[in-house]
Amino acid sequence: MAHWIEPHPTGIYVRPADAWIDPSQPQERALVTHGHADHARGGHGHVWATRETLAIMALRYGTASGTAVGYGEEIRLGGVTIRYVPAGHVLGSAQIILDHAGERVVVTGDYKRRPDPTCLPFEPVPCDIFVTEATFGLPVFHHPDTGSEMDRLLHALHANPDRCVLVGAYALGKAQRVICELRARGHHDPIYIHGALERMCALYADFGVDMGKLRGATGVPAKEMRGAIVLAPPSALNDRWSRRLPDPIAAMASGWMRVRQRARQRNVELPLVISDHADWDELTDTIREVAPSETWITHGREEALLHWCMTHQYRARALALVGREDEEDG
Repeated sequence: MAHWIEPHPTGIYVRPADAWIDPSQPQERALVTHGHADHARGGHGHVWATRETLAIMALRYGTASGTAVGYGEEIRLGGVTIRYVPAGHVLGSAQIILDHAGERVVVTGDYKRRPDPTCLPFEPVPCDIFVTEATFGLPVFHHPDTGSEMDRLLHALHANPDRCVLVGAYALGKAQRVICELRARGHHDPIYIHGALERMCALYADFGVDMGKLRGATGVPAKEMRGAIVLAPPSALNDRWSRRLPDPIAAMASGWMRVRQRARQRNVELPLVISDHADWDELTDTIREVAPSETWITHGREEALLHWCMTHQYRARALALVGREDEEDG
């Protein structure tokens, strides 16, 4: 089935289009699902992606040659009809739908099924081959309600008015989502952000994502940040930058905070299980919903999801793609 699409360690090659999906090495023609660094690389000859993803790549890698593809818009390359539909992962994230020779392949990139105020929700598309991620592809992973995690964060803030809450959040997607989720829970005070988050937050604002009042945290006297929420990259939680904050409560927003050892390793006092990936039930429910003839499983916990597919009479195979790491964004 679908002999015209070939998985390689460096990406998925669409032979009749002579194009690669999320290649980990520079290619002449690249179809990119979203802007995270393990999917979007610099150095390609030409990129097809959503307008938002192209802007993110330009911010990270400099100006690149690219064609913006709107959600639902069809393009044709070498006899393959290609369409991008929302993946619900981060701003501009897309599943890539490929139709050729009477067969349909859906490549999800990364995705989640939970609502996210910063991006359009995942759109299920029935297909013959479903290429799915499996970042949280173990039955132990069940993400809690996002609102309840936000309430835990706000409770810690209000219970400690002389301290600040320092939230570690990945610069693309997670930081902006946490800010918007806080606004939705009625927190409208200024939120302080690390300098490494400023450009991406400005890009989100340029695309119409309202995050309220944000202030740069660098150089602000500690007393001004008492009773405030401060966002920073996870790497800043334990470095010299955080020592100038007013007795910070160290928090981190990630699906990996379900694993207590990961929270302890980072000295996280307030682990917030907020993920931009599908959990186990959402992965399996999505496979049932799109009802593919075959499922290809990319980065993550491939073996558990492969076993689930086989026991539920779904043909499946695991793909060994390189460069798909456990991202801090989780």
